[in-house]
Amino acid sequence: MTEKRKKIAIVQSNYIPWKGYFDLIAAVDEFILYDDMQYTRRDWRNRNQIKTPQGLQWLTVPVKVKGKYHQTIRETEIEGVDWAKSHWKSLYQNYRRAKHFNALAQELEPLYLQTEYSHLSQLNRSLIEWVCSKLGIKTIISNSWDYQLIDGRSERITDLCVKAGGREYISGPAARDYIDETVFAEGGIKLTWFDYTGYPEYPQLWGDFTHGVSILDLLFNCGKNAPHYMKNLLRN
Repeated sequence: MTEKRKKIAIVQSNYIPWKGYFDLIAAVDEFILYDDMQYTRRDWRNRNQIKTPQGLQWLTVPVKVKGKYHQTIRETEIEGVDWAKSHWKSLYQNYRRAKHFNALAQELEPLYLQTEYSHLSQLNRSLIEWVCSKLGIKTIISNSWDYQLIDGRSERITDLCVKAGGREYISGPAARDYIDETVFAEGGIKLTWFDYTGYPEYPQLWGDFTHGVSILDLLFNCGKNAPHYMKNLLRN
């Protein structure tokens, strides 16, 4: 009997990410939140988009940026608490008519209004884990700081895979610009590129269909049927 190859993905945490992020989580055995990486402005770490009658709207978590922001995502603190009420108000106003909003709001609202987060990584992981529970994703989620990190971009990722017991690394296609494939081959790690194309459309509020919005859009509109619109959850 062939031994199952453990699959690993290593990605920075994002705020209420889009469905492709969770499809990648579902495709692996362990998903490592790579929040030892530098925090970057105007990125997906602390913001995402939802649909509204007026078009796409950004929900942005305010964070404390020190100096020239030479800080990791893990070190990035959240600024204040008022953002949580504002974000929940936006979600309520724009999705209260969605078929499954009320059922999910009973669980999601307390994560916004009854829970305080000091750091961005803490917030992101909490919401990512909640979404995974709604989608039935059983993947192990760990933090990069659970492991000792070495220098070198490709070398560090390869070493993380080895330390996690992985034999295959699944990467988003954008990483082709900087990943050195030979490092993975030399480390005995199979490198696989994830495909974010080919997602079917689902019933969605407010105008033309948009794929790249927060996963909350899919959950509010489709509820327990959400996995039918995600490739790896259907496959599993």
